[in-house]
Order: sequence, then C-alpha cells, then structure tokens
Amino acid sequence: MTPLAERNASRSAPVSVETDQSCRSLLATLAGQGKLLTVDQEIDPVYDLSALLSLTHETFAVRANRIKGYDLPVFGNMLSDLDRIAMAMNVPRENIQSALIDSIRQPIAPVVIDKAPVQEKVFESDVLLRLPVPTFFDKETGPYISAGLMVARDPETGLGNASYARLKVLGPNEALIGIAPNHHLAIMARKAAESGKPLPFAVVLGAHPIIQLAACLYLGLGDDEMHCAGALFKEPVRMARCLTSDILVPAEAEIVLEGHIHADKPIVEGLVSEYHGMYEDYGSGVLATFHTMTSRSDAMFQVIQPGYHAEHIYLGAVPIAASLKAQLARVILNVGEVAVTASGCGRNNVVVQINNPRPGQARRAMAVCWGAVSIIKNVTIVDSDVDPWDIAAVELAKSTRMRADRDILIVNGLPADRSEPQEDGFVVAKTGYDATRKAGDRKEGYDKAQPPAASYDRMRDLLAEIAPGVSF
Repeated sequence: MTPLAERNASRSAPVSVETDQSCRSLLATLAGQGKLLTVDQEIDPVYDLSALLSLTHETFAVRANRIKGYDLPVFGNMLSDLDRIAMAMNVPRENIQSALIDSIRQPIAPVVIDKAPVQEKVFESDVLLRLPVPTFFDKETGPYISAGLMVARDPETGLGNASYARLKVLGPNEALIGIAPNHHLAIMARKAAESGKPLPFAVVLGAHPIIQLAACLYLGLGDDEMHCAGALFKEPVRMARCLTSDILVPAEAEIVLEGHIHADKPIVEGLVSEYHGMYEDYGSGVLATFHTMTSRSDAMFQVIQPGYHAEHIYLGAVPIAASLKAQLARVILNVGEVAVTASGCGRNNVVVQINNPRPGQARRAMAVCWGAVSIIKNVTIVDSDVDPWDIAAVELAKSTRMRADRDILIVNGLPADRSEPQEDGFVVAKTGYDATRKAGDRKEGYDKAQPPAASYDRMRDLLAEIAPGVSF
C-alpha cells in the first residue's frame, strides 16, 4: 500500500449525515420530475457527448452511463434555468437573489470532517487519463474539463478562494489552465511563482449546486466563497483536507484532482469557445500538473456544456446579478431585482429595477454596474412594475418609456474583459438605457389596456371547467 493509500485507508467509509451536500439529490429530483434524460447507449467523448448536451441544454439534464473508453458515467445540463437553481437552493424562484445576497452578508464558516465520501478511492498516477473529458467543438485543439471548481489559498495571506477555470488536458498528468489575468486565482498563482514555487490547488468536480453557485459570486480578494455556501445551506459546508496539501475541498463532491499551477510556464492554447458562443484566441495559458485524484467509489464526472448554452449562461448570470445587487444596494436604497440576461450571454447585459427612481439614479446605477464588473457592457434601468428577467417586458419598456436622444448613454473607452467580443486594447464603448417612466412624458399615463379584474376572475373560473389543470 502506498503512503497516500495507507493514509486514505482510515478515511474510506463515508460519513453519515442528515443533510445531503452532494449533487445527487438534485439529480434524483430531476429524475422524479421526468427532467433527467438517462442515456445507456455508448457515447463518444469526442464531439458526440458535446452534441448530446447541446441538443438537450434547454430541456433535459443528462446522465450518460457509457462513455467510449471509460468507466465513469457523465452528467450535465443540471442548472439550465432559474427554476432548477431555485430548486437546488431550496427557495422560491423570486427569492434566489435575496438568498445569495444574504449569504454574502451572513457567511457561515465550513467544518472539516474525516472519512469524506470524495476520498473513498485514491489514484496516484495517470489521473487525467481516467476521466472521460470531452472534446467539445471542432476548432478547439483538445479535450477540456469544463466543470472544474478551482480551490486554492493565497500564498501570502492563507485566505481561501474558489472559482471556475477551464483545463485543457495535455497528457496523463498535465493540463493547460486558462485563467483571466485579473482573476483571484491568477493573482495567487503569480504570487507563488514570484517566490519560486508552484501554487497548490485542487479541482473539484460534481459539488452540490449551492457550492457551484457560491464559487461564481464576485467577492473581494480574501473573501471565501465556501462561507457563502454555508449560509445558503444554513449549515457549515462539510470539507475534507486534501491528501497532499492543506487545501480544503467539499467532502461530498464526486471527484477531486490535487495538483499545482505553474504560472511561470506559459503554454499556447489556440482557439477556445467562450460564453458568447464564438471562439477566442487568448494566446497562452499556464501549466497545471496533477499527482493525485480522489473520488467516490461510484463517482460521476460532471460536464458543463461551454459556449452559449443554458447551464454555462445561468451559472454565471445568477451569481453576477446577486453580486451587482449587493453593490448597488449600498448606494441606491430603492434598487429592486437585478438581472443578467441570457440574451446578453449571461455576462454582458444587465437590467436593474429601481422603485420610483429619482432624477439621476438611472445613470448612477449604470456607473455602479460598469465599475463593479468589467465584463458588463449594456445596462438597462426599468421601473418596479417591469420584471428584469422578462426580456419581452424589458423591450416593451424600452419601446414605450424611452426617448433615444434623452435616455441612451454611450460611454467610450471603458474597461472590458478579454472575453468581450468587440474589445480593442481591453476597452470598449458601453451603452446605458434609461427605460423608466418620466413625469410629463404621457398625458394618457402608462395604465395597461385590459378588461376589468372581475371579468378576468369569471373567465378563469370558466376556463378551469373547460380545461382543468391548465393555468391561465
């Protein structure tokens, strides 16, 4: 028995707990609702698995049980709409944003346990070759781990960080990691490299959706996403210490890869897909090496279909919107719901609801959004009677409440992420739309033309007799 396996022997039995913190409870619920598509036919991980997830990304979560050349089943498309996110968080859909904001304000620290389910099995060689990593798109140059939640510690402060980054598999134990230069993980890796050391980190696959959502929150450097996840669970996240470092990982995840980031070893990536559905050429990523993999005894491999697909969109959009709402609420006390829209690729377009906006508040909200998250490009401000997640309602407000010469603001040369399709030198022009009602605009007012409420009630009763079970 190797030293790692010997150490793991005392951890082999899964811990007995009352509350599930794995991804399996949501998959079981989706299966019970007929929303999990189980595929038992053999699927090729080169392009075919990607095509399967792409075809079903707005309709079904998928579990593919037989991947050509591999033993592990694959699942994906788990968080493909707001209803599933609400289900995973165990809150009503209208409470998603408030719950995420409360988790930032009232974090709960994790606890460390022994005998973690994610450490039931240990592998110490060729760890990446054991995973059914898909090759997604025809112009990409290799297979990518797309659902990797990266966990690391700042080498100076020791503070933890969780985030997402892509990994292109290069060999049995090596991968390219693609991280935007301004992301916290990239900053940590550069700090380690400047001291002559690689950065220890772990890649978590198949964590509970709450943990995945928390990892996408925009927090300050040093703020720990796992504390926010604890608040969302209403109990501490159960964590396990990695076998080869002091990094803590979610104990009930499916798979953990333990390794190092070598920020001083660049590797040219080639074309890679982005959230907007097109390719980008970022030049070089950096080397990541792996020496250990732990997993459940019956582990599943998670895939998030990248590009312009529903799970990739919403996993980013919902936490970004909550992070923006938290920042807006500090300076605009009457701010309502904030949406980051799917039509804006789940990253670029924001809609901010303001209750009875005062003069100047719309433009102040635009400035806060642009200053808070550089990836935000277009900001629309609406009144409290407009659902910011309802694109048709937002477009109606822009058509009926906005004058282009007065209410459209274009600002040149604002900072942009490298993923912005039209950035030039990391800047781009950004647009703000004030689609709120203004005093004196319409002498007729903004009342909707519709039958009286009593008539609606009578006809709903009639329709309930004619078409029982159908909502009108």
